[in-house]
Parts: sequence; structure tokens; C-alpha cells
Amino acid sequence: MKALIVVDLQNDFVPGGSLAVPKGNEIVPLINQLQEKFELVVATQDWHPKNHLSFAANHPGKNVYDTILLGGVEQVLWPDHCVQGEKGAMFARGFDDRRVEAIFRKGTDPEIDSYSGFFDNGRKKSTGLGDYLKGRGVRQVYVCGLAAEFCVLYTALDAIELGFETYYIEDATRALSHEGFKEAKEQLLRRGGKLITSDKI
Repeated sequence: MKALIVVDLQNDFVPGGSLAVPKGNEIVPLINQLQEKFELVVATQDWHPKNHLSFAANHPGKNVYDTILLGGVEQVLWPDHCVQGEKGAMFARGFDDRRVEAIFRKGTDPEIDSYSGFFDNGRKKSTGLGDYLKGRGVRQVYVCGLAAEFCVLYTALDAIELGFETYYIEDATRALSHEGFKEAKEQLLRRGGKLITSDKI
């Protein structure tokens, strides 16, 4: 079976949000259409407590996009985003989540960030997504959402490592930067992932 993983399609990551991905809202209608091609659709949500240590605001004297060590892992400091229960953490306007069978929330531990939908950045805790997909008999995963070079990439890389045949849907994600998108795709291919566009699914 193949599954569609919709990564972090949330208000704070689309224009108007606190960590907006340029043109991030453009992929919403495409992802709605894509869902019809899959027996199983799951989604991830960044779901941070207000005191999350990836937030620059929680480090006096530090600025957004500074880098620190957090639990021994290099950490970019972000604007406050996707705070549990707040509007920014909700799915982006227009996203049809009726076919989403399960939602996996990540970034809930204030001590460590979680880009991937499978594990936190230190790989100390699993979200349960891998076991869930394997329990459903999934062999192929197709990854889309926001942002291309962070949460979508790390989700795809972990899927590869867990043994799933992994497709990264190029036109159903958007990046914070053009260079970041290019590097993400190169890294994915080096690790054994596959690039695909929605019209080829």
C-alpha cells in the first residue's frame, strides 16, 4: 500500500504566519487533489509548547536564525510558531482534512526540536508514525507539505532509513529558499529517495 504524508500544512507556515514559507498556500489545492489518489493519508503537525527552546524568544540576547546547541544537537532559533492550541498551529485555510486518517504531532518536548514526522532531531523519541504505517502494510510513502528543506526533507530521510520506498513530491512542497530546495533534493537522491511530480502519481 502507498501512503501520502502531509507535513506541517499549518497556518504559521503559509503567508501571514509567523514563519511563512513563500507561496506556501499555493500547494493547498494540489494536496487536496492528491489525497484522492491514496488509500491512506496521514498528516503531521508542529505542536510546540510556549516555552519551546527552539524559539529565539526563550533565549535572551539571541536573535531569530541564530544557531545554538540544544541537547547536543545544532539548533536554528525560530520565531514562535505552531504553539499548541493557537491559530498558527491549526491546518492552513482550505486544507481538506476529511481523508486524513491520523495526525502525528511533533515538537511537543520543550527540550528538543522535531523536524521529522517520525523522530525528534536527536532521535531520542519516536512519534509512532513509522510503526503506524508498517502496521497498515504501507511500503511506499509520498511526502509533501512545508517546508521543503526542513520538515518535509527530514520526514522523507527518516522514511528512507525506516525502509519505505520514498517519493518527495516536488510540486506539492515549497521551500524557505531556492538554494535550500535544491540542496534538499540532492540530499534526498543521495540517500536513495525519489523525486516525483504530482502528475506522475
